Amino acid sequence: MPALGVFGANGRMGRALINVAQQQQLNLTAATVRKGSALLGLDAGEIAGCAKLALPVTEVNAASIQQADIWLDFTLPEPMLNHLQLAVAHKKAMVIGVTGLTDAQYAQLQQASQFIPIVWAPNMSVGVNLLLHLAKKAASVMGNTADIEIIEAHHRFKKDAPSGTALAIGNTIADSLGRNLSDVAVYGREGETTEREQQSIGFSTIRGGDIIGDHTVLFADLGERLEITHKASSRQTFAQGAMRAAAWLKNKQPGLYSMQQVLGLTDL
Repeated sequence: MPALGVFGANGRMGRALINVAQQQQLNLTAATVRKGSALLGLDAGEIAGCAKLALPVTEVNAASIQQADIWLDFTLPEPMLNHLQLAVAHKKAMVIGVTGLTDAQYAQLQQASQFIPIVWAPNMSVGVNLLLHLAKKAASVMGNTADIEIIEAHHRFKKDAPSGTALAIGNTIADSLGRNLSDVAVYGREGETTEREQQSIGFSTIRGGDIIGDHTVLFADLGERLEITHKASSRQTFAQGAMRAAAWLKNKQPGLYSMQQVLGLTDL
């Protein structure tokens, strides 16, 4: 296993990544927090709520980036892009699970992948990536007659809506049907008085409590409906997928890779 580093060690996903690294006895060699954080110097294991790792957290800089070969980032778009610049400058691979990227931010991600290998995915869960494949197949069979709706639920603290995973499902279905998601997506129907357009893809967003992440894609035809649902009960499922991606990235050439490639699902 290559030497691994975690950006945002104090975040919800940062702590989950450290826990999985400790449980699986992976080679975690670096963990960072933002400059000026009160947590600087504390043990990464203590921050994550697991056993001490004898690994003090440091701030993000040119020195800390050298401490690992592959970095995992589930922070936010702006800090992630700063981390990406450092990774490119020092030729470090990255696994990125940051969602809510603008088109311009995603373009920066694509540009960076010309210089370093990157796995980026809106969701690193094995089950969600299988759901994407099942949704693509269902769309090819039912998509031209059924009404398609995507329902997602997350905790009250989530900042982007719809979720990156919901948008990935929508894009997968739209691509399968030869549609442009930006042309057919419907994100709310308050005050609508017209009949539903069959080609549209609807999104419903729920935010509340501590829901980790639920996603359902609904194909509703006249007389029958198909629902494909994935529910996450722990962030560890995302962390485990991210660690799988990190192991897969070892010795890869520069490029922007997907979890579909990591899991060998691209040919299914």
